[in-house]
Amino acid sequence: MAAPMSNPTSEQPGGVRKPIVVKKYANRRLYNTATSSYVTLDDLARMIKEGGDFVVYDAKTGEDLTRSVLTQIIVEQEQKGQNLLPISFLRQLIGFYGDSMQFLVPGYLEQAMVSFARNQDQMRETLRATFGLFPFGQFEEMGKQNIALYEQALKMLSPFGGGTTTSEKPTPAAPPQAAPEDPRLKRLETQLEALTKQLEALTKKS
Repeated sequence: MAAPMSNPTSEQPGGVRKPIVVKKYANRRLYNTATSSYVTLDDLARMIKEGGDFVVYDAKTGEDLTRSVLTQIIVEQEQKGQNLLPISFLRQLIGFYGDSMQFLVPGYLEQAMVSFARNQDQMRETLRATFGLFPFGQFEEMGKQNIALYEQALKMLSPFGGGTTTSEKPTPAAPPQAAPEDPRLKRLETQLEALTKQLEALTKKS
C-alpha cells in the first residue's frame, strides 16, 4: 500500500523548488525518493492537484519516463469516468500525429491551457467577490477570450496561414497554387461557430 505524499516538492536553499524524483522499476512500481516510499498513479495525480511537481526516471536505465507516466494518469482518470477530453478532440489530436503541422500542436495546446487556467483563477475570485450572484458578464468575456485564442491558433495551423475563422471575412479568391483547406481545421471552425452562437444566446438571456 502506498504511503501518503506529504511533501509535494523538494525545496532547495533560497526557496527554489525542484521536481521530486520518482523512480519506476521493472515491476512497474513507482518509488518517491523524497518520502522513501512506493506511490501509485493516484498519489502522483493528487500531488499535481496540490501544486506539486515530479519527474519520473527508469530506475535501471535513467530514461525520462515523465511523459508516459503523465499520460497513464490521464488514461486512468478518464477510465474512472472523469471525462475531460471530448471524443472529437481525441480524434483530431490523433490525426495530427505524423502530420507536417505536428510541431505546432504542443505549443498551441500549452498556450490554450495556460489561458484556461488563468481564466479559472479569475472565475474563482469573481465567485468569492460576488457570492450568491452569477457572474455572467465575466464568464462571457472569458469565453470570448478563449475563442479568440482558438481562432488565432487555427490561423497558425492552416496551410500557409490562410485558413479563415468565424471572426474574419473570407479572403479574396486564392491563387491557383494555394493548398486545399484541411478538413480537420474546418471541423474546428465549425465547433468555434457553435460556441460563438451559444455565447450570443446566453447574452440575450442575460
